[in-house]
Amino acid sequence: MSITEVRNLNKTYPSFKLKDISFDIEEGRIIGFIGRNGAGKTTTIKSMLNLVHPDSGEIRYFGLPLTENETEVKKHIGYSTGTVNWYPRKKLKDIIDVVKKCYDTWDEAAYHKYLAMFGLDENKTALELSEGMKVKVNLLIALSHKAGLLILDEPTSGLDPFSRDELLDLFRELKNHGTSIFFSTHITSDLEKCADDIFYISEGEMVAALPKEAFVARFSEEGETIEETILRMERGKRNA
Repeated sequence: MSITEVRNLNKTYPSFKLKDISFDIEEGRIIGFIGRNGAGKTTTIKSMLNLVHPDSGEIRYFGLPLTENETEVKKHIGYSTGTVNWYPRKKLKDIIDVVKKCYDTWDEAAYHKYLAMFGLDENKTALELSEGMKVKVNLLIALSHKAGLLILDEPTSGLDPFSRDELLDLFRELKNHGTSIFFSTHITSDLEKCADDIFYISEGEMVAALPKEAFVARFSEEGETIEETILRMERGKRNA
């Protein structure tokens, strides 16, 4: 079942154009959104959340058009750009006390469940949190207001290899609890480890939106990793 439908999304800047981006996000899937820096990943994600206003196209969540139901839709979506800037000397519990007032769907039991699962100490200040812990706080907030879909822009960027692996393991665990995850990355090894589907964007155009096995069958040459496949395809574009 599709919980997100993106149709013919277009956005033009002076030096870049997003061109007719279309895809579906299925319930209970982990989607890796891959592309080199500047390919259009962040513009697509911000358009999906109405943080950037696309020139044309339609976006629907849970069967509802985003433009007409933004407040209701966003109660069920968690969004993270990776790390965030909070008041550095405020304790996590004080930050959460402010944030939870924004959501009538806030679930205190879920909050404490994921607080323990993520190993977070709510008495720590934002200044004391590692980059990986800040990502987990974003996820904690999203899951505590019952987000069925997480949209994450480069969540593993800047993390050390151990923290990256830990976060990808967490993605798999969340999927088992019914959460869908759409995350952009330029780290192709992340796809090998946890993605069900690969959405590949290049120069503002959607090249593929396929299950991982179908992507490999269609684009990879024998013995290639996904990283090697995408590097070859990108070099081919530049040499064309």
